[in-house]
Amino acid sequence: MPDLKYVVVGGGIAGVTCAETLSLFAENATITLLSASPLIKTVTNLIQITPNIESFDVEEQPYKHVKEGHCKVQVIHTTVNSLCAQEKRLHLSDGKTLDYDQLCICTGGKPKLIAVDNPYVLGIRDTESVKEFQKKLKTAQRIVIVGNGGIATELVYELEGCEVIWAIKDKSISHTFVDAGAAEFFMAHLNKAKDNSPEGLSKRLKYTTNECEVMMSDKKPVMGSALGPDWAAQLDIRGAQQMSHRVHVEHEVEVERVLSPDDLTLLGLKACSVDQGQDFTNWPVYVQLTNSKIYGCDIIVSATGVEPFTEVFLPGNNIDLAPDGGMKVNSKMETSEPHVYAAGDVCTACWDPSPYWQQMRLWSQARQMGCYAAKCMVAATKGENITLDFCFELFAHVTTFFNFKVILLGKFNAQNLSNDYEVLLRVTKGQEYVKAILHNNRLVGAILIGETDLEETFENLILNGLDLTAFKDNLLEPGIDVDDFFD
Repeated sequence: MPDLKYVVVGGGIAGVTCAETLSLFAENATITLLSASPLIKTVTNLIQITPNIESFDVEEQPYKHVKEGHCKVQVIHTTVNSLCAQEKRLHLSDGKTLDYDQLCICTGGKPKLIAVDNPYVLGIRDTESVKEFQKKLKTAQRIVIVGNGGIATELVYELEGCEVIWAIKDKSISHTFVDAGAAEFFMAHLNKAKDNSPEGLSKRLKYTTNECEVMMSDKKPVMGSALGPDWAAQLDIRGAQQMSHRVHVEHEVEVERVLSPDDLTLLGLKACSVDQGQDFTNWPVYVQLTNSKIYGCDIIVSATGVEPFTEVFLPGNNIDLAPDGGMKVNSKMETSEPHVYAAGDVCTACWDPSPYWQQMRLWSQARQMGCYAAKCMVAATKGENITLDFCFELFAHVTTFFNFKVILLGKFNAQNLSNDYEVLLRVTKGQEYVKAILHNNRLVGAILIGETDLEETFENLILNGLDLTAFKDNLLEPGIDVDDFFD
């Protein structure tokens, strides 16, 4: 019997994890990983904090290095031009074709830019775009950051040496992840000097990259794989000024238009400074916000989310898309095309989820999906059934904002609960923020900021569905060991 051919497209966390997992479980198989970027993401220093919470480092390595630890995996630096699912064949950018028995698409997403083809508007998504940003930042006096998710939040904190205008569409910062109360907790640290001591530095993400060839498609660089956890830590992202932090937030706004200096003159408009006086500096680009304020700057960072990168796989195939543009996948990570799977940012989970799980396009879920997709592919070739992985029982994510550990569990922002829930809150200024969300007297979600040591207990309480009526008044009381209630 000839070897089975597994092909994985994408050198990010989902794709590399899928290929590495295939190499562990697939027998009598050839495994090919296609990477548009010369650098692939590898997961190292994996720590199981709780059964559902994982902390890990992400290292970028030349794509050839993956073969050293996984000899079954062949990595090819190329891009896909098209997919012929009926023939189970990929057409590559170098004119070659590649046949498969099982295919997993892990091409991630691409930034949703507020202005396309504007040299002053940058989308930060992968290492190549970060290097371009670093290059332009060296001479920057002021930048405008548009967006309120993880990349924007990390960038605002890590940036030094330039003035920052942070334009967000919400009432509070970091709204994608935390509520207004947690945002207020972070606001006190927005303009504080960073802790650059060895103890204060993040130890989770270490990127070491070399100048190397970037694949081109239609004379445009192909987007590489997504940035991992704490991507900005220890990167040299300093502007031209001798200052630490100076961040000004514009709430509940969007970008109405991007203007050149000539546009500003032609329209008879005037830019304002941070103190709302007239800005007399000549800037290379200007942003007009929906509150009518106009700010000049050197760079505009568009961090307004991503769109699933699906285009090259759709023509001529029957791959169903979800309303958010992702490839629909069922509980076995299968798309609507036989033998074609998808994992990570490119896909949308379309199974009936656990009450405490929701999809967010995060590096932690990319790893989980990539691993589970590989197991599903192997099970399918063996004719075996496979149950949905335990990691999809509870949403759990750990990250770092403003140098605080942040853990999100379950319905951490009371997703889909309307107003039918109760909140327990404990805040110690400058140290911790603990929010527990109860529904019908049962814990359904939590936000834990700082060293709370509550993550495992709260995880168990959510999954066990224990009625907390008799305990909730003391649940967050300082100095009480929550575990004592359940001995």
